[in-house]
Amino acid sequence: MDKLQISGGIALRGEIAISGAKNAALPLLCAALLTREPVTFTHVPHLNDIGTMLKLLEQMGVKVMRELMTNDAGKIRGGTHSAGVGDTVTLDASGLNNTVAPYELVKTMRAAILVLGPLVARAGEAKVSLPGGCAIGARPVDQHIKGLTAMGAEISVEHGYVHAKASRLKGARIFTDMVTVTGTENLMMAACLGAGETIIENAAREPEVVDLATCLNAMGARVSGAGSDVIRIQGVDALHGATHRVMPDRIETGTYLCAAAATGGDVRLTGTSSAYLDAVIDKLMDTGCEITSERDAIRLKAPARLTAVSIRTAPYPAFPTDMQAQFMAINAVADGTAVIRETIFENRFMHAVELIRLGADIKIDGNTAFVKGVAELQGATVMATDLRASASLVIAGLVAQGETVIERIYHLDRGYAALDQKLIALGACVARVK
Repeated sequence: MDKLQISGGIALRGEIAISGAKNAALPLLCAALLTREPVTFTHVPHLNDIGTMLKLLEQMGVKVMRELMTNDAGKIRGGTHSAGVGDTVTLDASGLNNTVAPYELVKTMRAAILVLGPLVARAGEAKVSLPGGCAIGARPVDQHIKGLTAMGAEISVEHGYVHAKASRLKGARIFTDMVTVTGTENLMMAACLGAGETIIENAAREPEVVDLATCLNAMGARVSGAGSDVIRIQGVDALHGATHRVMPDRIETGTYLCAAAATGGDVRLTGTSSAYLDAVIDKLMDTGCEITSERDAIRLKAPARLTAVSIRTAPYPAFPTDMQAQFMAINAVADGTAVIRETIFENRFMHAVELIRLGADIKIDGNTAFVKGVAELQGATVMATDLRASASLVIAGLVAQGETVIERIYHLDRGYAALDQKLIALGACVARVK
């Protein structure tokens, strides 16, 4: 199993390109199920979760054509310009012949639930495995089921599968009990082929939801209000093919900004935008960083020592839960004490124990962490527990004196394309070892 070996203490400098967003690409790929015509996606990140989703779609009878961005050596291209280019994927769902998403594929990737809405809408039936456990906390699918039931689907949950049937979904007014991104996306896709108007209230406002709506509209859907908490969908009889570019990954952007800040670096990230990251950039500026936003790039220059900043996670546009761990890492070496409150997931401080192994001063009380900055961290062997937790360990390893080894980096490979290559391009001393 691969590990990441980091020799810390080097300030990151230089320029890298940001990849397409995983959390935008996964629902977009599922949207291709809604039409018989080919749909092409560009800037698709080269990640394990993307490969799993394509495998799932393939076993449903979808024809997958993937143009990989590789070099002559067969490795995924890294470096300044090409690491953020991404793959081109064309999906042709005209031969859709299987509406089952089996446990073997769903267990490794919770986003597989996103096939439920499109399958019911297009094929009239879907059987999708319940995702099972998630290390960071419960992610119930009950809102998905509630919404599809309101649209006229007959749903049963048996033997670990959600089984949904509907001759044709019909428009409905749906109020979700909690803000759910995948729930909003699933219901939005399902409603595109429904009869009449569907209104989703308390909808998720994330940029990834907006990106999906943009793509659906390019396919002939009639979606309005995406980005607000009320989304309206006028159902149509059929959707057609389209070409869509996946939006840049705002969490990857935020992670590299944090890495540069923690190491006292100066980096420029291209192919991204500060428009999706207001809450994160505000907090980085509070630490003392100088940030310059360009049309499709962001530059960060870090001070000699960061100032600690307190954060509280909440749904978009507030501070994202997916950036909480990275800020814990930068607060660990900042001047002062920070209070971090996690309001989204109940078990999302698992990285704290590993950061303490590196010398961080962190106290946990329920959903609150108290982080007192220390003069320096010391390298050690640590273990990644989930995707964003592993990103915080990378940041801490880049700052720590001596060598840090991060085990179980398959978590990292789920969400960061060519991470080691991009860090090397910024001057870091990083190696992937067995």
